[in-house]
Amino acid sequence: MTRPVALVTGVGRTAGIGATLTTHLATAGWDVAFTYWTAYDTRMPWGPEPTAASSITEALSAAGAASAAIDADLADPATPAAVFDRAEALGPVTALVMAHCESVDSGILDTTVESFDRHFAVNARATWLLIREFAQRYRGSHGAGRIVALTSDHTIHNLPYGASKGALDRITLAAAHELRELGITANVVNPGPIDTGWMSDEVRDRCLARTPLGRLGTPSDTADLVEFLCSPRGGWINGQLLKSDGGFL
Repeated sequence: MTRPVALVTGVGRTAGIGATLTTHLATAGWDVAFTYWTAYDTRMPWGPEPTAASSITEALSAAGAASAAIDADLADPATPAAVFDRAEALGPVTALVMAHCESVDSGILDTTVESFDRHFAVNARATWLLIREFAQRYRGSHGAGRIVALTSDHTIHNLPYGASKGALDRITLAAAHELRELGITANVVNPGPIDTGWMSDEVRDRCLARTPLGRLGTPSDTADLVEFLCSPRGGWINGQLLKSDGGFL
């Protein structure tokens, strides 16, 4: 049987949530196109992982999936259409999973206009343009299309990130109603704090103290839910903002 195709954005590091999303989907029977943007990781404290795209591609192949790794600057409004052009080399895309983000800490008093605009370009505008491109190209059966976006409540001293993620929420949830004729479901997942290498010891201890289950969330915790939402079993869940954080919030 032909495998369905999922497009996953924000897959820049093997330790990240995005990489785990791709392997979970591949194991569940999807072919996967994924985007990454090395220039973003270069600016961040963890630095770039030059072999990430090839390592993720190998993992997807081992899971039986065809894949396409797409270098994509989502701050450019022309990028979403170009991403879909390349992803469709695998076949028509029936699931759009958005794990990309711009995330540079700053608060109300020290955020620059440049940083604010870039956060909204990547986290909000690119989300809208990816959803629009997906809807315009969608030719799948009614009820089979899926949109899942990852969000966050981290706003205090993280103004542009939190505010732009709030916009992402509203854009994605609107799609659940505006795309009803296509039969595409749209949901938002808030995974809470997932330690993919960015946490300090202080942050890790604080998050552990607030989590009733006594452990931090893992990328697999998020990927399990996203894979379910993309499956036929998740087809009746629509227009929801789901907290999958072990009770953190």
